[in-house]
Amino acid sequence: MDKIVLITGVSRELGLGYETAKQLKEAGYKVIATARDLAKVSVLADKIGVTAKELDITNDHSIRKLYNELQEKFGKIDVLINNAGSFFDQGGNPLTSNIEFIKDALDTNLLGAWRMIQAFHPLLKESDRPRIVNVSSGAGSFGDAVFGLAHHFSKVPVYGITKLALNGLTVKLASQFKDGSIKINSVDPGFTATYPGTEKWGARPVEESAKGIIWAATLPEDGPSGGFFKDGESIDW
Repeated sequence: MDKIVLITGVSRELGLGYETAKQLKEAGYKVIATARDLAKVSVLADKIGVTAKELDITNDHSIRKLYNELQEKFGKIDVLINNAGSFFDQGGNPLTSNIEFIKDALDTNLLGAWRMIQAFHPLLKESDRPRIVNVSSGAGSFGDAVFGLAHHFSKVPVYGITKLALNGLTVKLASQFKDGSIKINSVDPGFTATYPGTEKWGARPVEESAKGIIWAATLPEDGPSGGFFKDGESIDW
């Protein structure tokens, strides 16, 4: 039976969502790639032979519509990858951050993943090896040498706090799932060249960064749950 993976935020060819979809397709998974802009995700999905679906993770109706489609067609999903995220407020100042911007960032980066997990939990339970991956960031840790809250608290304050909260959600849900088969983890993909020119600042290739997401999505039965990982290695946060 096909292993079904649902990935949010597949809207850019240089993005982690697209590269993750590509690598999982190559690994034999049936990939459902989603984004708010159906035209964009359709073009990308066609390039690698996966299924494109419209999805707005901030909209309950959009989530329910996709849930109903996948329930009817497959009756399950095996992997949920909460990749969609934005609001990278480089150089921001928490004392002057716009409150509406903060609300929007939380709605996407934290509540978007939360909505998806709540909605698709019944389909994940139908899998014999369900996995959830929350794509987080070193900005959501205390100790990351570049973006960590303890080192450069004002570099990306809003983005960092949303990812810190996402890591907390991962821990709480892992506790909730401890008596079942669902494994959930947060992954820091590292500083990744998802925009042209960032390589000169030390960003690593997207192909390399996606491997940590793939690792968490394909964990064996004895794999961890409730952790924060980079390249398959546990990191402090």
